[in-house]
Amino acid sequence: MKVTFKNQIETLEELRGVMGFPRELVQKKSINFIDEHCKSFIAKSPMLFISTANKEGSCDVSPRGDPAGFVDVLDEQYLVIPERPGNKRCDSLVNILSNPQVGLIFIIPGLKETLRINGKAILIRDKDLLQKYQVNGKNPEIGIIVEVEECFIHCAKAFLRSKLWEPEAWPDKEQLPLVAKVLADHINSSNFSKEEIQNVLEESYKKRLY
Repeated sequence: MKVTFKNQIETLEELRGVMGFPRELVQKKSINFIDEHCKSFIAKSPMLFISTANKEGSCDVSPRGDPAGFVDVLDEQYLVIPERPGNKRCDSLVNILSNPQVGLIFIIPGLKETLRINGKAILIRDKDLLQKYQVNGKNPEIGIIVEVEECFIHCAKAFLRSKLWEPEAWPDKEQLPLVAKVLADHINSSNFSKEEIQNVLEESYKKRLY
């Protein structure tokens, strides 16, 4: 059944009539290069989220994480994200091949503001560069190069509302989703029980991080 809505915003004028316009501070905070402040922020960040879309416009957001400083700033315009082993879906990488535009959000634990970077990405296999990002004797096979077009600090309101960094607001472990159960139900196959999926996950996390 298709859900219908009675009051849909369809024009920019309608949107601005509801939301208003950004103040001068917000309008002028964006820069088009990686300055020393952005470089320092990236060096302290162990986690980012990368948004991509294919040529049809279907979108994806995916996390990337490693010890703080894993993203390498080459200069004011370029940064490198080493691609670690995953589940081989390669959603972000496939999208980049057909649409290079990407958006990044860098997170520092305990800091409520984030750093947003937008730009164009390519995939590389330059061994002389990628060997810099070796972990446990293993080089990444692929690196994501981002040519930066826009950088700006995003305000803390989302983190303040969510209380993300406040442990007393976190749910009890007993209330957390049972991921193996979720996957078993989504896969819906007699070939994969909850217990088997849990074993696969644990083995992957222990043996195939790099």
